[in-house]
Amino acid sequence: MSSLNLDDFSDLIERPDGGVRRDAEARRERQVVPPGSLGRLDELGEWLAAAQSAVPVRAIERPRVVVFAGDHGVAELGVSARPLGSADQLVRALLDGESPAAVLARRLGVPVRVVDMALDCEPETLPDEVGRHRVRRGSGRIDVEDALSVEEAEAAFRAGVAVADEEADSGTDLVVLGDVSVGGTTAAAVLIAALCGTDASVVTGRGGRAIDDLAWMRKCAAVRDALRRARPVLGDQLQLLATVGGADLAAMTGFLLQSAVRKTPVILDGVVSAACALVGQRVAFRAPDWWLAGQNSGEPAQAKALDRMALEPLLDHGVTVGEGTGALLALPLVQAAAALAAELPEMAEPEEAKDAEDAEEESTSLEPQGSESA
Repeated sequence: MSSLNLDDFSDLIERPDGGVRRDAEARRERQVVPPGSLGRLDELGEWLAAAQSAVPVRAIERPRVVVFAGDHGVAELGVSARPLGSADQLVRALLDGESPAAVLARRLGVPVRVVDMALDCEPETLPDEVGRHRVRRGSGRIDVEDALSVEEAEAAFRAGVAVADEEADSGTDLVVLGDVSVGGTTAAAVLIAALCGTDASVVTGRGGRAIDDLAWMRKCAAVRDALRRARPVLGDQLQLLATVGGADLAAMTGFLLQSAVRKTPVILDGVVSAACALVGQRVAFRAPDWWLAGQNSGEPAQAKALDRMALEPLLDHGVTVGEGTGALLALPLVQAAAALAAELPEMAEPEEAKDAEDAEEESTSLEPQGSESA
């Protein structure tokens, strides 16, 4: 039996400040660029002001990429284009600066943090700061067994909470959330299908590296079988994560919820982070107000989850590579929204404009008149 009471998050999480958002909207009405002419950037600037409780909004100066990593036993069924237990190779490429997310983060000047929760490799093959929260080596095959014990799920969830606290305490003002896994999109599809009440075929996508039709059918069957195991535990979100999630997904869910408690905005990436966010919404219905959907990856399960949470993606580039890559592409938009909201000048008030006009006329009348030539 778990000692963790997820109901506490519903009491701890508050919505971004509605009064501040109204002040931000009023300020936007006074700026020289007509309201609405900046499209989605206007909405983003007002959302950030509410999240920060600040008008004008502060610049995003200390963003951070946080990536949770793990291997999933369901990959044994050939549901992924990558072999079982190979997620550590992706982590090494990310740490070595050779992956898409690493290249973008370097270009944008954003530090990257990788958290190993259940990679199928020896712990000593990765840096100590990467593996210090690891719960186990690989997660169970969710079509026939639980991904984790309840105790492991609680440990993973608490690890995510701890990482969120560490980021908030260090001054991180926005998180780009990503994942690295093999088999993770299958677990994500099961969670979303269970929580949205849909069938396996509706949520099963092609994954990060597009699989062929035979692999898709194997993946669909795995989602169907895992879904049967998920439905009886829908009322207990921690048990659900233990049954058909995984250590990385449990940690991401804890991270998202605690980030909302700490009022740290988060940009979601693809289907895995969307699945964890959907579990988080079940725990605390106000939590999604602290999250942005960075992009539409094209995965059907992600679209289902975002629709359920009423989150509209900022970008639609179909990026499925994971690691937070799609969310990183959205980061400059969020930073631009903050800059425009803070730095665009306001129009002069009518009285101020009249005073300025009178002063100009008075200045003109005092100028010496040139003499006419004889």
